[in-house]
Parts: sequence; C-alpha cells; structure tokens
Amino acid sequence: MAGADWLPVLLLLGVASAGIAVVYAIGGVLRVVPEPLTDAMPFSGGLSPQEHPFSRFHVRWYPVTMIFLAFDMEMLFMYPWTLVVGEVGVTAVVEMFLFLGILLAAVGYAWREGALRWT
Repeated sequence: MAGADWLPVLLLLGVASAGIAVVYAIGGVLRVVPEPLTDAMPFSGGLSPQEHPFSRFHVRWYPVTMIFLAFDMEMLFMYPWTLVVGEVGVTAVVEMFLFLGILLAAVGYAWREGALRWT
C-alpha cells in the first residue's frame, strides 16, 4: 500500500519533466543563432577596430589596478568604521588616520616608482 501512495507524486514528476523537455525542445528549434563576436563591428562607432577584441591589456594597467584595489579595500573598511566610530571614540579616529596614512604612503611610493606615469 505504501507504493501506491507515491504514484501521484511520481506522475506529477513525470508530467513536469516532460513539460520542461518540451519547452527546451521548442526553444532549441526556434532560437536565433548569433554570429560570433569576433566578426561583429562596434555599434555606432564609425571606425574599424584597430586590434582584436580579445587582445590582452597593456602591462601598465596592472599597477593602476592594484592601486585601485587598495583604495577599494579602504572603502570596504571605512563603511563599518563609520558605524562604530561614535561608540569607540578617539581611538577609532586615530586608527583610521593611521590606516589612511599607510595607504597614502603606498600611493606616494607608487607615484615615485612611476606606476602612475603613462609615457
């Protein structure tokens, strides 16, 4: 008798699976095949592309990216800091200025080493 109790559930599972298979089959028949992105021209650009769309980034972008990530992490730590600065008081302000000083020193070092120079 326990097997007969599962019959409606199995029947519903079979009907749902068949319905999903039919919808996928209809979608596969009616879909539009896109052309490859490498053959596409820029939309309203007017000029032909000078390089391949999947070309590599210049090595100069990587130091700038690292500097951006450093400041992004700074913002990530500053948002929770704003919530507790009133409770902690002067200690939180001093710690944040030390943190900002370390980041400013890192930017000064990157500037001195030429990481921000484009020529």
